[in-house]
Amino acid sequence: MAGIRCGRCNRKRFYKPLELREVIGNVTIDEVRKKVRCQRCGSREWMDAELFHPTGEQAHTIRFRCLVEIRWEKRVI
Repeated sequence: MAGIRCGRCNRKRFYKPLELREVIGNVTIDEVRKKVRCQRCGSREWMDAELFHPTGEQAHTIRFRCLVEIRWEKRVI
């Protein structure tokens, strides 16, 4: 499991690594920190990511964020 936490607003969200790989690509966990943004405050520099194996009790109480769709936006810069 991957836990991504915003140090600014102290939100922690959990993702399955296979779904993160689909969205971000095959990168290390250190590179994930640079590519994600907090949905609540919009911060990028306060993000922290870690991989861990949950215990039996944690595995039942953790709610995962699931990948629903991938949208590509074209913007004129």
